[in-house]
Amino acid sequence: MSASLVSNAYLDEHSAKIRSKPVPWEGYQRAGLVTSEELSLIKKVDRQPRAKTESILISDGQTYALLYLRLLKKLQRVDTMQCLLVLIADALLDHDERIPLFTRTAQSDPDLPYAPFLRTMETQDEFVQLKSAQILTILLSAESTPLQHQHLQPFLRVLAALIQSASANKRDVAVQCLEALLARPECRKAVWAIPGIIAGLVEILRHKPGPQMCYQVIFCLWLLSFEQDIAEQINKRFEIVPLLTSVAHEAAKEKVTRVIIATFRNLVTKAPSANLPAMLVSELLPFTKNLAAGKWSDEDILEDIQFVRDELETNFASLTTYDVYTSELASGRLAWTPVHESEEFWRENAHKLNERDYAQMKALVQLLDRDDPVTLAVAVHDVGQYVKHCERGKKIVTDLGAKARAMELMTHSDPDVRYHALLAVQQLVSHPWTTA
Repeated sequence: MSASLVSNAYLDEHSAKIRSKPVPWEGYQRAGLVTSEELSLIKKVDRQPRAKTESILISDGQTYALLYLRLLKKLQRVDTMQCLLVLIADALLDHDERIPLFTRTAQSDPDLPYAPFLRTMETQDEFVQLKSAQILTILLSAESTPLQHQHLQPFLRVLAALIQSASANKRDVAVQCLEALLARPECRKAVWAIPGIIAGLVEILRHKPGPQMCYQVIFCLWLLSFEQDIAEQINKRFEIVPLLTSVAHEAAKEKVTRVIIATFRNLVTKAPSANLPAMLVSELLPFTKNLAAGKWSDEDILEDIQFVRDELETNFASLTTYDVYTSELASGRLAWTPVHESEEFWRENAHKLNERDYAQMKALVQLLDRDDPVTLAVAVHDVGQYVKHCERGKKIVTDLGAKARAMELMTHSDPDVRYHALLAVQQLVSHPWTTA
């Protein structure tokens, strides 16, 4: 993996400035922090033209890999760490064959090559932190065996903080690091165990980033969706199906649509029962039908579109209106689909919410605590319809705590929620108790 694959204009600009800055190497020797041999070696490459540095690395690369890492391990001044990180990154840039020079340093010191970077990533200097992340990603991605917990976990914890940062540079570098790391199964499992990373990715998407960042974030979600347990839980925990559907509707670049549809294909293939309901509620079926009629430069995207469309059609064709309704409940999001306002639907189906120990009614009541005002308005409306058409509805709703919640929603900030909460409470108040 080339260093250029984790690229950032801020890092490039600052690296150029740092290459010309003097570092007090002689002072370090006088203080006993650098040996005379180390001083002699570092002076040969310090602030030297790239061509000269390259010729030295060609003949003595292993010596310099070990030197850079040993100095980074023991020197803690910010300007010195910056210089060493630039020297390391420059050595690796467009030279993947040099990666083993750094990974082999573990034979001389078990702390190498990773411990110095894990330490520098914890510093407050943004350049040091991000340059360390760039280099760590290169080294970890090149490992031929599964990554060790003590190297991966501290790195991912820092990435979680970076990805949730207000700094655009930190988010940019963190997403690129994740893109590279998530190609490895052990990294996908480790990332899933740190909710802050997925939450950070989702939050970036919610703020409608540019096409490139949008693509990179969804590429990370696509890689995560290859894991069975992640595919089963990711929409339930992070509601990515409606979010990705919304992004796809607005996508200006084909590659963004392609990676979204590829993610949906994985979710349908790995965990259909967990994801198809949310896809139906998000009206992905008509959207994929429209996409299938379009022209695409990539044949693979059309195949994925047709696959997702066909799966949705097959699933939808076998559903009754009540199945569609329970699919909505299972998705955790409600919309003003026709069933909600159909008196006939409620006359025929209200009692079914009581089956299996009121399982569907309990699912509806849970939605009264959601943040989404549309879901809240529809849910409290449905509670009113249930009370109106179910013989013991008022008592059941009261016992499940929905009456109290409906009364609270009468003062909600959203006028639609207030209106439907008022109607529901009127149903609760006007209907007589029935305990039979």
